[in-house]
Amino acid sequence: MPQTSEFTDAHGVAIVYDVHAAEGVPRGVVQLLHGVGEHAGRYGKLIAALTAAGFIVYADDHRGHGRTGIRQHGGPAKLGHLGKGGLRAAKDAVWQLTGIIKDEHPDLPLVLLGHSWGSFLAQMLVNEHPEAWDAVVLSGSALRTIRDLNAAPLNAKWEDKDATGYEWLSRDKAVWAEFDDDPLTTNVPLLKLFGPIEAFKLYGRPAKDLGRDIPMLLMVGRDDPVGGPHSVHKLADEYRSRSGLTDVTTLVYPDARHEIFNELQQQEVRADLLAWLDKHIPSR
Repeated sequence: MPQTSEFTDAHGVAIVYDVHAAEGVPRGVVQLLHGVGEHAGRYGKLIAALTAAGFIVYADDHRGHGRTGIRQHGGPAKLGHLGKGGLRAAKDAVWQLTGIIKDEHPDLPLVLLGHSWGSFLAQMLVNEHPEAWDAVVLSGSALRTIRDLNAAPLNAKWEDKDATGYEWLSRDKAVWAEFDDDPLTTNVPLLKLFGPIEAFKLYGRPAKDLGRDIPMLLMVGRDDPVGGPHSVHKLADEYRSRSGLTDVTTLVYPDARHEIFNELQQQEVRADLLAWLDKHIPSR
């Protein structure tokens, strides 16, 4: 069982996070950033694979989300709303947790793994603090421009009279039901949750000349409506050409939709991630 802790952010919000211990001698730490409308508890199989491979995993419920959001808003009605400070406060709280991790494990390599909105937060943090991480993994990500980040209804491709609204997440119907039944999730679109001003702050590009050559893995489903392969390939190119990264790998999964860690080929996805981590964060 994970150890659950919390810290208070700059605006007085208690951020809830879990620490999952590594099996055997730890070789590194993974800081896991979940997507919008969900929470860290949806990543159980991924976390189990990482801890079995020797990684300690820190996973918080971001501002307004999951257990943090329930406490912040006094119930589930406003889940997903970021509250005072908005997107910047959410990003800063993630960085605050990074500081806690570094204090507790100063000698271990640190991997930043972000999915969807979590990958956008990760992109922002890498721009601001490239020295902090030894490897970065972005799942379900996109180049954060108006042209390359889809703001349209994400389920549009699958809409018909029998659509649940969750088809864009995965081909696995069980995932749709689990998301719908989860008291800590919300399917309210990001633009409505954040509001147009805060949502606009998501836009940005990889920083020029990061000054640190961080290995990066980009993983995306071919049918992901958030950005998809075209957007992610453009993102990879910008990390090479603008940021100066030389070790950028892109993996595209046929037929997979947005949540590749919850897709029908999720075992393959986890295996690919672990193989990449083996190369960049070797076992001790």
